[in-house]
Amino acid sequence: MPGLLRGVARTAAIAGTATAVSGRVQRRQQGRWAAQEQQAAAQQAYAAPPPAAAAPPLAPGAAVDMETKLAQLKELGQLQQQGVLNQLEFDQQKARILAQ
Repeated sequence: MPGLLRGVARTAAIAGTATAVSGRVQRRQQGRWAAQEQQAAAQQAYAAPPPAAAAPPLAPGAAVDMETKLAQLKELGQLQQQGVLNQLEFDQQKARILAQ
């Protein structure tokens, strides 16, 4: 009988330790996942730039002088460097300015 009780006690201790370790691992993983989700949400909030103000439409047949185009392109480049515009938005606006 003492050998049987010792075996049962050992099994209970091992099972209890395994349960405690498993719970600790699960809590740690949940904490990491929550931190990753918060970081991803923060990056998305930061990455979503406010819409760029569009240049006022030109009257039909009105030509934009070269100085105005250069100023607009410089401003566009600065907005891209600041992270307000991504490469696709920059290219679209640049094409629009050059087409005027």
